[in-house]
Amino acid sequence: MKLSVVIPVYNEMNTILEIVERVREVGLPKEIIIVDDCSTDGTREILCGLPQSDDLKIICQPQNMGKGAALRTGFESVSGDIVIVQDADLEYDPAEYVTLIQPILANKADVVYGSRFLSGPHRVLLFWHSVGNRVLTTLSNMLTDLNLTDMETCYKVFRADLLKRIKLHENRFGFEPEFTAKVARARCRVYEVPISYSGRDYSEGKKIGWKDGVAAIYFILKYRFFD
Repeated sequence: MKLSVVIPVYNEMNTILEIVERVREVGLPKEIIIVDDCSTDGTREILCGLPQSDDLKIICQPQNMGKGAALRTGFESVSGDIVIVQDADLEYDPAEYVTLIQPILANKADVVYGSRFLSGPHRVLLFWHSVGNRVLTTLSNMLTDLNLTDMETCYKVFRADLLKRIKLHENRFGFEPEFTAKVARARCRVYEVPISYSGRDYSEGKKIGWKDGVAAIYFILKYRFFD
């Protein structure tokens, strides 16, 4: 069993080295695939300066295209059995990989969502973000007939062969509702597990905003009725 950890990165020079170290510390066979989405703050230079190693692959996008596009690029290089989506901002803890993959290893799940709303420890901030997340998750659940608690979570873990069954299109944060809709349509076995969450605010570099929330409503409807 080998993990493929796919990390989309955009302007995370203050955290990129630490997230790579944290992922490497996880005691499981793995490869790390980092896709730099045309960073302008020095992140790309930091990545290019890392020593070459068998467990790390760095891909540089020719232009900024968004998280979804970066993930699609990373997925093309996956060689492991289980794929884990990992953000580069330290909000999500790689030490929880063992918990996240357990339902797949036990042959109970094809896809696992790490939920920030299932009693795991979390930093307290941004009330309206949590409200927005719950509204989007509820709307998504109504149209997919899933009962997730956190559709927008970064931690989406799945069997690598799922990439042969679904085709993804969205370039930005529309990846989250698109992936969820297509997982539901493919009749995948889906589990949720509680995770910790060390959220950050906009002064610390948080990028997703209210416009992305409005766009998510569109994508939820699009991938239920028009795709």
